[in-house]
Amino acid sequence: MLSVVNKSKAARINNATSNELGQRKLKHVDVCLEYPVNYQTRTTGFEAFDLPYNALPDTDLRTLDTSTSFLGKPLAAPVLIGAMTGGAERSALINKHLAIAAETLGIGMMLGSQRIMLEQESAAASFEVRTHAPNALIIGNLGVAQFNKGYDHQHMRRAIELIHADALALHTNPLQEALQQNGDTNFQALTEKLTAYIKQVPYPVLLKEVGHGLSRDVALRVKNAGFAALDVAGAGGTSWARVEDYVNYNEIRHPDLCEWGIPTATALKDVHAALPDMPLIASGGIRTGLDAAKALALGASVIAIARPLLAPALHSADAVIQTLESLLFELRVAMHVSGCGSLAELRALRLLAR
Repeated sequence: MLSVVNKSKAARINNATSNELGQRKLKHVDVCLEYPVNYQTRTTGFEAFDLPYNALPDTDLRTLDTSTSFLGKPLAAPVLIGAMTGGAERSALINKHLAIAAETLGIGMMLGSQRIMLEQESAAASFEVRTHAPNALIIGNLGVAQFNKGYDHQHMRRAIELIHADALALHTNPLQEALQQNGDTNFQALTEKLTAYIKQVPYPVLLKEVGHGLSRDVALRVKNAGFAALDVAGAGGTSWARVEDYVNYNEIRHPDLCEWGIPTATALKDVHAALPDMPLIASGGIRTGLDAAKALALGASVIAIARPLLAPALHSADAVIQTLESLLFELRVAMHVSGCGSLAELRALRLLAR
């Protein structure tokens, strides 16, 4: 009888935790739509660089080749839809529209954190985007802090296999968690644990920040952990510390902490210099095709864009496609006018310091 009572109590606690998690995810969406969550004093750093302007390029804009592959999947352009949300009815609509856009444009998509899906079966539907994107690169998502709370390699596999994803991103977000009410703040010994678990997962696993930047030292620390790619996710776009302050207080209570992070361009340059053979995702404040071109020239394999797609994704897949098509057009123009007919030529380009 005691074991039945304990199981019932555990189930109630788990349901309460999952409900809180779902409500927090909805608050995150609302805050990102309604509040100034961008960094206020820190920029991406891309403004410090220029592509060399070429007044007589030996290229044809109509025939530029932006195709590439990432994690073994072909992409029509080096672009991913960044991680955003999941776990609620509105999240399902957002993810559906994002997935349709990814499939239509031949690009990739990263999902929001799947913790709620693993802990609450009813939340799974909001992450099931494969029917809308049968051919697209789909990347699942879990937080590294959960691996100090009982998660292991089996959770990694479930996160991938339950939604038929191609890979899994593990997000690390110590600053966000520190400012989150009841956040997960134990990050001790995670490198060793993740190294052991990744070896038991037969899919590509990535490490990503959420918008405060990966440093050279972190990159070197995980060099032999088995990650298939790193997402530098630098500062200059959405500050998730600001998001948490708005969620908690409807105002910024910790302004200095909310502006803390490694600018995206700095993180990208430093990590690429430290690990030149590691595939890199550049994210964090990339808003234009020119930003994307600079990121690719600084060492990124692909770029990711998230918050500018959030409002369009609430409207329709066509609205998302229109936003992304503008960025893709700008990327192609940037390549053309800098004399690059392919991504290989763009990656070989030397940027100019302003």
